[in-house]
Amino acid sequence: MEKKAVKKIVIISALAVAVLCLTFVALIGCDFLGIGIGKGKNIELDVEKGSSTTAIANELKESGAINYPLAFRVYSRLKGYDGMYKYGYYEFKNDVGYSAIADKLMYEGAKAKTVTVTIPEGTGINDYTKNVNGEDVVVPGIATLLEKKGVCEKADFFEALKNANLDYKILENCNSKDTYYSLEGYLFPDTYNFYAYDSKECAALAVEKMVAQSQSKISDDMYKKAEDLGYSMNEILTMASIIQMEAGNNTSEMKDVAAVFYNRLNSQSFTTLGSSPTCYYGESFAEDDGRYNTYNVIGLPPGPLCSPGIDAIKAALDPTENSPYYYFVTDSKGNFYFHKTIGEQNATINKLKQGNNWIYEYFD
Repeated sequence: MEKKAVKKIVIISALAVAVLCLTFVALIGCDFLGIGIGKGKNIELDVEKGSSTTAIANELKESGAINYPLAFRVYSRLKGYDGMYKYGYYEFKNDVGYSAIADKLMYEGAKAKTVTVTIPEGTGINDYTKNVNGEDVVVPGIATLLEKKGVCEKADFFEALKNANLDYKILENCNSKDTYYSLEGYLFPDTYNFYAYDSKECAALAVEKMVAQSQSKISDDMYKKAEDLGYSMNEILTMASIIQMEAGNNTSEMKDVAAVFYNRLNSQSFTTLGSSPTCYYGESFAEDDGRYNTYNVIGLPPGPLCSPGIDAIKAALDPTENSPYYYFVTDSKGNFYFHKTIGEQNATINKLKQGNNWIYEYFD
């Protein structure tokens, strides 16, 4: 009786193991074929550059594409696919099976993931802070905007700026020696679709795309106008950046604002431009030596302070002719008031203060 009982237990155990094995094989088979409960869902897979088969298998599991990463690794090894999978962004359904997934990763090429990023006119490369009526206002820079959208990390963006291709006509006069960023002002403000699959590579592509956009906006006639005015394109973009930061989105006043600063440049009564935004731009750099502060430096700063829009660039090239004004001030609603003398300017400021219609920016 004991032998029969033992034999029975052995048989039952063997059957149980066999069932478990068959079940496991069936599950693996379903995973391999892409069939079963939960299949048919959309999958988004972001494979980082340099990812191993093990890492990719784990990513496939986390995304819901497969259930058994070890089985996919074994399959990849047996088929000789190890090291052949490409990085990038993929979209597919999780019912395609191992064979189709492997083919996508090797042969179809990744669908490059893109994100839409808007670079507003007047945006600098760095964040900067200005104090308006006692409250700090932080203006995010291009580096921050790209990082928040997932295009690249800030460190990779700054590295891309250093290693950027400078073989563009628009960059012939950029001041790489005296500016904090030689490409400041040359990254055109616009709405872009940037790649977002690898931080370093996407940072480089974003920089090149923005510089190329700037190049496309400057016509031969604009270069000729700059020459006729006696300025390099770097100086025109520098002036345009000041106009942009002073006028904001008020494009109708840009030519008059430009005239004020040109009048100051050409007047013996003014030794400096005295533009407020040039103060807080420099303060965004930890070791700023004041080289952009137009209350102290003579003439224009060494380079642009932000990315000016096309209206500001056109205003810098075509200021209001024969303007008699040397001063302007804005009220809390953004209206501009232009004046010939400091006395007229102060009188308007006093009226605005009395009517609680005054905005003042403080600087350290």
